[in-house]
Amino acid sequence: MPENSLASTNTRYHPVYATMGMTIFEEMSGLARALGAINLGQGFPDDQGPAELRAAAARALEDRSNQYPPMAGVPELRAEVAAFYRRRQALELTPAQIIITSGATEALAAAILAIIREGDEVIIFAPSYDAYAPLIRRAGGTPVAIALSPPDWRYDQAQIEAAITPHTRALILNDPLNPTGSIADGNALGVLADICVRHDLIAICDEVWEHVRFDGVPHRSLLSMPGMAERTVKIGSAGKIFGVTGWKIGWMCAAPDLAAILSRAHQFLTFTAPPALQYAVAEGLARDDLADARLASWAQGRTRLLDGLAAAGFVTLPNVATWFACVDLAASGLAMDDRTFAHRALHEAGVATIPVSAFFEGEAPSTIVRLCHCKGDDMIDEAVARLARFRQIAATIR
Repeated sequence: MPENSLASTNTRYHPVYATMGMTIFEEMSGLARALGAINLGQGFPDDQGPAELRAAAARALEDRSNQYPPMAGVPELRAEVAAFYRRRQALELTPAQIIITSGATEALAAAILAIIREGDEVIIFAPSYDAYAPLIRRAGGTPVAIALSPPDWRYDQAQIEAAITPHTRALILNDPLNPTGSIADGNALGVLADICVRHDLIAICDEVWEHVRFDGVPHRSLLSMPGMAERTVKIGSAGKIFGVTGWKIGWMCAAPDLAAILSRAHQFLTFTAPPALQYAVAEGLARDDLADARLASWAQGRTRLLDGLAAAGFVTLPNVATWFACVDLAASGLAMDDRTFAHRALHEAGVATIPVSAFFEGEAPSTIVRLCHCKGDDMIDEAVARLARFRQIAATIR
């Protein structure tokens, strides 16, 4: 087949996908595998996950059903998600308000397809997860990006208000925010809730990083704010709570009427998720010690990476959440953009990172790269040593 055969037939396919390349995460991870590099780019822990969780999954494979579970999820998991949020975030949710999905990305897809109509506009905040805009377009909507600015990445009320039109239907809030590791504090949540209520917007809240916070402050969901209970979809992820990203067990939480609509979209996407993994996650959520132990381990890796980078002359931006740290290249004495750094560091230092500009559409900060810290000590130390040597060479080249 000719090399350009796909390009020549793009008009045969949906325009959202026909011109789309692979994600930056797949690109950098693929190169890391091909080159044998250390992968601090794509976010996943460098271990197998809690032994107790894996044992629970193995037991469920032998002792529980391996046939289709209920479309909305096994009752045990829906009940434990509700109980987890009651204990950890003081949210009063019933199992009927919770739909188990095949990962948080499927939850996002179901929410967007259920809520967004042809011609609707959806506010997203950049940097943003790269699935938001394509999913909105696939639903017939238009993403309206509001760029947040480093180093604090604050939500500006006037800027948001100016972006709202009679066609604005919803906004998507990723909190804590990947890749920055920043959070929306109480004031920001109050502003966003007020905007949603006054403009009759639905909030799709991607809160997969809700448990991965290192400031000791319990996560607060936009769902808990006045007037938001009936207009919020809260999305969570066992993959992020327990560090088992390949399990792809996520969920949506919403008021009963909205949850019923969400479930109708979900049933024609993946319909359900593997029952053994659902039962195992239910056991895990019932044990706060498992989630807390994972967080403590990641906190050590975060400190190790940040301290190592600082000692090597890299300047990082403030961050209190997620598995990621962001390096300010300009402040670190590196006169190159983030994409150049990412490719040079991969090929010359053998370390994969992610350029933060990949989280934007259009104009974006161009001197920030993201590194993942939920890795083993030896891997972090070796990656920092390689990057330190690379910085010493690159900083002398102007």
